[in-house]
Order: sequence, then structure tokens, then C-alpha cells
Amino acid sequence: MSKKSRSKIWFLVHSWLALPIWFFVLIVCVTGTLAVVSQEIVWLANPDIRASKPSDDAQPLNYDQIVQAIKRAEPQTQVDTIVTPDESHFALNVSVSYPDGRTPTLYVNPYTGAIQGTSPNFDFQGFTRALHGWWLVPFTNGFSWGWYLVSFLGLPMLISLITGLVVYKKFWKGFLKPTLRVRHGARIFWGDFHRLSGIWSIWFIAVISITGIWFLIRAILADYNISISSEPIVPVIAREQVPRSADGSPAPMIGLEQAIGTATEKIPGFDISFVSLPGNAYSHLVIGGRGWYPLMYQTANINPYTGSLDTSYLLGDRNPLEFVTESMRPLHTGDFGGIWIKLIWFFFGLVLSMMVLSGLLIWTKRTALATANALKREEKAARARPASQPVATPTPAMSIETSESHS
Repeated sequence: MSKKSRSKIWFLVHSWLALPIWFFVLIVCVTGTLAVVSQEIVWLANPDIRASKPSDDAQPLNYDQIVQAIKRAEPQTQVDTIVTPDESHFALNVSVSYPDGRTPTLYVNPYTGAIQGTSPNFDFQGFTRALHGWWLVPFTNGFSWGWYLVSFLGLPMLISLITGLVVYKKFWKGFLKPTLRVRHGARIFWGDFHRLSGIWSIWFIAVISITGIWFLIRAILADYNISISSEPIVPVIAREQVPRSADGSPAPMIGLEQAIGTATEKIPGFDISFVSLPGNAYSHLVIGGRGWYPLMYQTANINPYTGSLDTSYLLGDRNPLEFVTESMRPLHTGDFGGIWIKLIWFFFGLVLSMMVLSGLLIWTKRTALATANALKREEKAARARPASQPVATPTPAMSIETSESHS
């Protein structure tokens, strides 16, 4: 096979992989781009989620003060979990329980402890992530087929990236001499845009496609009850180790700040992000946050009576495979470095969406033109031949006989 023929085959593979399913891919890319900044969009639309300072020099309250403020406002409230968002302009997310069985998530101002509102069960952030991730298909028995459908797109996206680089000879020149011709018609403009955006988005397309493939593998493993996690099972506190008050009830638990102090002292560089209070008298107080590696969380289980660090699950406890698999989700969503990382992911998400759109426009126009030309050639050939019999091609013997008869 000649070099030119191989190039045409690669181009056909790239084109056909990028065509019928890319209408669906375009929608997935657009919804994924919105999902990256969906929390920020909610922040703009809903003042309850904002962490408004009462004064310029106001300092955030500690976790014990937050719990006390909630108890003062609603004495019957049981605080379950307090989550501190990565960005300081967001209110705290506090999961609580009420005596009537309700378990809402409250927006709490980190500077005043005031309850500013209640998080809806399904807001814009949840909607965009669900639409992008599994097309709102319910999880009835394991992972939904919508999850499988979306995550499977990682395969053709990765193959399309590879074949596109093969088709685009010496693609690295696009970094040195970028070309975007705007005065040579729509077809040339979109072609230049498709190649240029693809070159500058190689890293992003690779990240999104590889992490998307991992979501597919993750669903398969989960549905077949296969676990690759090395996280240990945390034993409950033995009944005889629970201290008792004078009336026989469990003794009061230590303060959250004391537990956090123990965790940060035992675990260097532990940046606290959330605290989960014990659900019963035999459960641990769980403290979680990031360390030197921003893509993964660490957890520490603190005895709520003695303040001792009973168990932990740190970065050093992960095996190499877990370092890879647990990094996939934050790499896919861009949710690991604050607003600036999100804006980078959002920008390249827009570029990727426009690249898919430009590829569709190029193919649609080229395919429509090629189809029209093929139909014209077929119609012209049909008119040239008799309708009753096919056109016979004269053989050399027939030509000699015909010439003799004329002579």
C-alpha cells in the first residue's frame, strides 16, 4: 500500500469516527463545559450561597463556633457534616438532621454563622452534571445506561485525536506558525479553526478522553462488584470504651477544634475541608482534606471521647494504581485548584465544543457536495446509455469485421 493510500485510509477513519456520533458529542461537550462552572453560575443567581463579609476585617468562625451558631438558631438541629468549599466566597455547606426526619443541606455564612438558606435537592449544578454525566437516566440497578453511553465516548474521542494527528502532517508546526484565514470563505476558515484548535487542545482532549474511559471502566467494575481500593474498614468504638456520664448516658464529645488540632499535628500539611460528626455513640469523628497532592483527599478518624487518632487513610496509604484512578475525576472536572483551574477547563471546553462544531460543519458541507456530484454523474451516465440494453464495448475482432464490411 502506497504512502498516499495509507494517508487516505487514516483520513477516512478520522472522518467517519468524527461524524455520526459527534452530534451527540457536541451536546456532551457543551453540557460538560457548563458543568465546570455550574457552581459559579449558582453563586451568581442565588445570594444564599455567597459568603458575604459583615466587615472588611471579618475573620471566618471555627467549626465549634459554626455548630454553636446553628444550635442557637435552631436548637433541635443535629449537625452531621460541615463542608468548606475550596473558594472562600462560597458559604459553608452544612448537612443537618431534624427531629421530623428531614436531612437538608444548609447554606451557612462562615463569618457570622447565620443560616442563609437551604440547598434544593436538584439545583442547576446538579442538573448540568447529571445531564452531562448520565443524561438524567435513573440508576435503577447499578450504573445507568446513560452513564455507559456518555463514558463510552472517551474511546472514539481518543482514537479521533490519534488519527487527527496522523492526518495532519507535521502538526507541531501549528504551534510555531498558527494559521487562521478569515477572508477565504467559510470552508477554509472552519478548516483552519478545526486544525488550530485541535493542535492547541491536544493535552485537554487527551485528559478528557482518558478520564472518560476511566468512568466507563469504573462503572463496569462497580456493576461486577470489583473493588481496587485499599481503604481499610474503620472499626467502631467498643461499647466498653465509651465513657459514661453520671446518668449512664455517653459522655460529652470533645470539641471539633480539638479534634482538628490532633489531626493537623499528626498529619503534616493536612488542609481541612470537611468534618463529619459521629452518627451515634460508637462512631468516629471524621476529618478530611487535601495534602500536598491536590487531586486526592485524606481522612482521619478521631475518637470523639479521647481525641486520639485511631485510623487514617493518607496519600502514603495509596498504591500507585489508586493514585491514578482517584485522580481521574478531578482531572475530568477541573475541580481541584479553585476558580482559575475551572476557568482554564471552561475555556478549553468551549474550544473543544467549537472544534466539534467546526468538524461537523466541514464534513456536512463536503459530504453534501460530494453526494450532489455523485448523483449528477450517475444521472449523466444513465442518460448516456440506452434504457433497453447495456452499452457493449467492441472487441478487436468486431472492429476488424466492421472495417472489412465497409470496405
